[in-house]
Amino acid sequence: MSDLELSIAIENALVARNLRNMKTAQAALEPGYYLRAARRLQGIDGTVIIGTGFPVTDTFETDGPVGAIALYNALLALGATPVFACGNPLAHCLKNDYTVLELNARDVPSSRQEARERLQELAPAAIVSIERPGLSDDGRYYNMRGEDITPRSAFFDAYMDLSDCPTIAIGDGGNEIGMGNIREAIATLDIKASATTCDELLVADVSNWGAYGIIALLGRWSERDLLAEISPLAILNYLSGHGSVDGVTRENTLTEDGLEAEEGQNIIRELRELSGFA
Repeated sequence: MSDLELSIAIENALVARNLRNMKTAQAALEPGYYLRAARRLQGIDGTVIIGTGFPVTDTFETDGPVGAIALYNALLALGATPVFACGNPLAHCLKNDYTVLELNARDVPSSRQEARERLQELAPAAIVSIERPGLSDDGRYYNMRGEDITPRSAFFDAYMDLSDCPTIAIGDGGNEIGMGNIREAIATLDIKASATTCDELLVADVSNWGAYGIIALLGRWSERDLLAEISPLAILNYLSGHGSVDGVTRENTLTEDGLEAEEGQNIIRELRELSGFA
């Protein structure tokens, strides 16, 4: 199949369960969005900032970091220089094993100053946001329960707003960075939606899986089965050891959004089959 046909197959597979009405979001996007996003990362040999980390109670949820780690490793294997951008405690969790840009700002003005300085320093070739909370119209962050999580949220939106490189965002509910692209389409969903936009929005039933969709295309072009190198269970074990929780149950389990690790592995298997690697 063609690249566009593969992209559309990936897009349909990643919202097939429709866990949080992402088929509604998909309908607002021009088909081929995974292809367009992956093209922006193809052949990059510069810095790619990967923002992730959604606060839950006093720690971070597993959805986001699992996919971010998978994408980080794939980009590194392809010659890019990935850098995680996240607040604590996730930044502390990752810093011994990965290059990490710690987000310290806790309000919009200071976050914009921080972003200007870091963007000038790093000169990224692309920025990817995976399951980062996005600012709503009132300048606050909210979770799926409608709870205000602003005091626990590091600010990443300004990196998307102020950069002059391509920006990609992955979300699965409507309150994540990038969902501002389709605000009207998701207005009926029971959620305080994000107003922050991006160049290319990707949706999936679980945000981690969106990263796998990008990796599927990058693997096809590089003729390397990059998806086969991902073990969601191994990454979940790593994160769990640092105190992660499932975003739905809020428990320290080897799950993502209430789903067993096997579900993520099944998605990888399906994407490998679509890509011709299995």
